[in-house]
Amino acid sequence: MDEQKQSYCDNVYMTIVEQCKEGGVVEILDTFFGFLARRTDFYVGQGSKDCEQLVLKAFRLHKRQAEEKRAKEKAEAEAKKREKQAAAKAAAGDPRVQELTDAEAEQLQKELDAEKNKKSNDAPRSDNGEAATATTTKKKEGDGDAAEEEESAEDKGKMKPNAGNGGDYENYSWTQTLRDLEIRVPLPVKVKGRDLTVSITKSDITAGLRNQPPILHGQLAHHIKPDESTWTLDEGKTLIICLEKVNQMEWWGQVVTTDPVINTKKVEPENSKLSDLDGETRSIVEKIDRQKELGLPTSEDQKKNEILQKFMKQHPEMDFSNCKFN
Repeated sequence: MDEQKQSYCDNVYMTIVEQCKEGGVVEILDTFFGFLARRTDFYVGQGSKDCEQLVLKAFRLHKRQAEEKRAKEKAEAEAKKREKQAAAKAAAGDPRVQELTDAEAEQLQKELDAEKNKKSNDAPRSDNGEAATATTTKKKEGDGDAAEEEESAEDKGKMKPNAGNGGDYENYSWTQTLRDLEIRVPLPVKVKGRDLTVSITKSDITAGLRNQPPILHGQLAHHIKPDESTWTLDEGKTLIICLEKVNQMEWWGQVVTTDPVINTKKVEPENSKLSDLDGETRSIVEKIDRQKELGLPTSEDQKKNEILQKFMKQHPEMDFSNCKFN
């Protein structure tokens, strides 16, 4: 919808809102759907089977846009707050370093040496008297370096995700949550909905200007729910496509298979509410929370304990009696 038409409709709806002040949102919705029943064939016409789905699609689209707007405003407000705090801190000046006297420095060194000796005596030792933790630590560091090299080699050439955990390409950009994706396609000229052609199936997508080569076209990297996916035109200049994932437990590395791939290991998801999770995932999280409240070990704790017991059996020569494990 273009700006002029949107402004006109807003004025009409504001008149309706003024007339429905006492009943609030409930009366506004009742008035709107009553109008559709009285003056149109929305409920009984040829497309009446899809009317409920159309309402849900419109609701989800505008709900998503309202949430994104609220999140953006919140982020901007927090950024301004941090800037003010940083400016106030800079104005107050950095605290000066207090220099120790010779006596205080000598006493502090004695305490540090005593703590160091205590840790050294508490470390598990092998038969030859050397601290076993040194060898173990060295081995772990080596394994960590190898794993880091392997990871960097595997992810070499992959793009870093944008702020929305998606990618920015030449012709379009996209963001994602575990539930869905949003694709934004800037258009070369200002158009209306009838000037676009958009096709969304379970495994493919095509979008662009009518009678022109498509701007976005190809096989989707993963399957989506076409009936739950929508598209809209923002101010005639940007095509916005919302795709709902089939598998809502994975991050996408690309939209279509010909796109450059992002590094999903660098995705930074926002904290999810328990109510946002599907039933199976929610039950698992609730079970873990109950185990923690009762002081019972979680499956992760049990796995760590099994690994520890296995390590102790493989190294009977090492004394673990004085060791403390977290």
